Amino acid sequence: MILEQFDPSKKAVIDPDMCYSRIENFPDTVVSVFSLTLFDALCSFFECRKITEYTNVDGSHPIFEVDYKNHRFAFIKACLGAPACVGLFEEVISSGAKRIILLGNCGVLDRNIEDCGIIIPTKAIRDEGCSYHYAPASDMIEINKKYKDEFKQILDEFHYPYVEGITWTTDAFYRETRNKVDALKKMGAICVEMECASMQAMCDFREIEFFQFFYAGDNLDHSAWQPRSLSNHVRLDDKQKIAILAFELACKMEER
Repeated sequence: MILEQFDPSKKAVIDPDMCYSRIENFPDTVVSVFSLTLFDALCSFFECRKITEYTNVDGSHPIFEVDYKNHRFAFIKACLGAPACVGLFEEVISSGAKRIILLGNCGVLDRNIEDCGIIIPTKAIRDEGCSYHYAPASDMIEINKKYKDEFKQILDEFHYPYVEGITWTTDAFYRETRNKVDALKKMGAICVEMECASMQAMCDFREIEFFQFFYAGDNLDHSAWQPRSLSNHVRLDDKQKIAILAFELACKMEER
C-alpha cells in the first residue's frame, strides 16, 4: 500500500493555532536567516526588541522586531532541514505573519558561480519529503512567484551580480553522491539546499507570500569537495551585507 501524502484538507489533527495564538500587532513581514553566527551579528547591528519565542524539544527560538527604514519587521533564525524549518514557520504564521523572506547558504553545482555569489531560485527539485504533504506530487515546484523583479532592482542598485536557476532541495546532505550530483545537473539544477521546495509548498498551502534567495557556499562541481565559505565565520562581513538585501526587499514588499 502506498500512502497518498497530500491531503488538501486545511484542518489537521494538530493545527499550529492550537499551540500558538495570534500576537497583536505582529509584523506582517518576517525576515529569516539560517546561520546562528549571521543571526547574532545582525541582532547586534539592529536595535532588536524581543516579541516572543517558540519553544520545543530543541530549545527556544526567539523572534525579534527590527526597525529598518521606517518599517517594522520580524526577524528569526530558521531551522536547518525542511521539516524543522516548515514547522517553525507554521508557528510564525499562526502568530500573524503574512509574508516570509528567507536567506540561506547553498552548495553550487556550477563551479562558475562565485563564492558568496547570489542565487535566485526559479524552481526547486523536490528531493525531500515535507513538500509532498503540502502540495500534490511533482518533480519540481515553482519558486518566487512574486517580487523577482523588485529584488533584481535592488541587486542592480547595490551592484550585486546574480544568477537565476533551479535549486535541488534534498533532505540528506551526506547522500549527495557523485551520481546524484551529475543527474541533478542534467535536470538543470545549479545549486543544492535543504528547505526551499518545502517552504514554498507550505506557503502556497497557507496562502502566504514567500521569497527565498541564497548566497553560494561550498562547491560540488569539482573532482573533490571545496568548502569555500561554508563555515559560518568565513566572509561574515560579506554575508551581513547580503542579508541587508533581504530587508531592502522587505521594504519594497510592504510599499508595493
